[in-house]
Amino acid sequence: MAVGSQRAHYQVTFAVLALGVAAFALLQSLVIPVLTTVQHELHTTQSAATWVLTAYLLSASIMTPILGRTGDMMGKKRVFVATLIALAVGSLLAAVAPSIGVLIVARVIQGIAGGMVPVAFGIIRDEFPAEKVTGAVGVLASLTAVGAGLGIVLAGPIVNLLDYHWLFWLPMILTVLAAASAVVFVPESPVRTPGRISWLPAVLLSGWLVALLVALSEAPGWGWASGRVIGLLAAAVILAAAWVLAELRAATPLIDMKMMRQTAVWTNNLVALLIGVGMYATFAFLPEFVQTPSAAGYGFGASITQSGLMLLPSTITMFAVGMFAGRLARKLGGKVLVIAGCLIGCVAMSILAFAHGHEWEIYLSNAIMGIGFGLAFSAMSALVVAAVPPSQTGVASGMNANIRTIGGSIGSAVMASIVTSQLEPSGLPKESGYTTGFAVMAGGLVLAALAGLLIPSARGRRRTAGEMDHAEMAMVAGGTVLGDESE
Repeated sequence: MAVGSQRAHYQVTFAVLALGVAAFALLQSLVIPVLTTVQHELHTTQSAATWVLTAYLLSASIMTPILGRTGDMMGKKRVFVATLIALAVGSLLAAVAPSIGVLIVARVIQGIAGGMVPVAFGIIRDEFPAEKVTGAVGVLASLTAVGAGLGIVLAGPIVNLLDYHWLFWLPMILTVLAAASAVVFVPESPVRTPGRISWLPAVLLSGWLVALLVALSEAPGWGWASGRVIGLLAAAVILAAAWVLAELRAATPLIDMKMMRQTAVWTNNLVALLIGVGMYATFAFLPEFVQTPSAAGYGFGASITQSGLMLLPSTITMFAVGMFAGRLARKLGGKVLVIAGCLIGCVAMSILAFAHGHEWEIYLSNAIMGIGFGLAFSAMSALVVAAVPPSQTGVASGMNANIRTIGGSIGSAVMASIVTSQLEPSGLPKESGYTTGFAVMAGGLVLAALAGLLIPSARGRRRTAGEMDHAEMAMVAGGTVLGDESE
């Protein structure tokens, strides 16, 4: 690590990075409990309102590898500050958006900030003591999930005290503070990776994701057998195949497909994709379900604050489980935790699908869901870190988080397609749509558990004590990660 008298202590650098990542994570989910409010205020449909979340996830999925590569070439601090500026500009536009179209554009701009995650990982790798790198990366990875959960809880009080526009004003203030702090306290890394941006893979990645999500979102209205839907799905497959080929042939690929082909990496990424589908679909539609007036035959007529509190147990249990994940991994192995986490999540989704008539069932399912996702996320982070060289820690961890985001954009589109496919005369979705949707998500988590069986066992290869310590540190968001502990 390059050290100079003017360089901030790495703990100060971490605090600034965490502030920026927290703002990004909160904006993933702050709008989720108010999608119904946005739908009514901007006079749009439920399907269109869902794009307020989907567009953000899609933009983040595309910009993460592009800006990660840009940071390696042009300077990580510059790109980190630029992503914060984009987040602030997008928040300003969203706060004053007069229509759903403008709001969706604003969310696309906000999603550019997804590029701060791999850049933050790179700054940690360049600036932190070697023994602190993996643990700090694990904390930031956990913060993206916990922050998303907290956003759902905080939305209600903010809207009650002010209005939904302040869901963007307040993060904008936080983001401006983070950007100013980054300029002052985050050192510019002297590490540069020469090369150029491979634009063809970037365009192809954007193309197949947009084609897939538009097809999934519009299928209920257009018809699954319509030429437009079939054409978009076919285009998504062709563009995805072309994207993989372009990455393999690129001199400086956005995503290192050779690393992605490692068994321990691609299996964990597959699990992350499937978990992301279920997690974000639940975050997007469970608040709308519980906010539905009970006169519809389901729902509880919950306020925005109440719907956020119903999802709070998942955040609490996810954090609590993360504190003990390292200890469990030593006894059971990370692979076991991933599989167990997926199956526990499946139980939670099944409760939401078939036992959602009482509020306590919603609270229980969310508590169980947090346990499952907490186990899986923590173990996946450690398994990926342990599988790659230290120089690829940031890239591998960032891609695992990004693939979860891609899964989330797919999941929210799929759930929107299922829920809005059948409507009551009042315009509300039928209860059967939610039942089917959550059941499909439960099935997705079964597939995730099966994918987890393909993860190579950590006991199958010899690892040094240092590697074990780093992998375990990635699972714990504890104070010792950034402390000045003596080794």
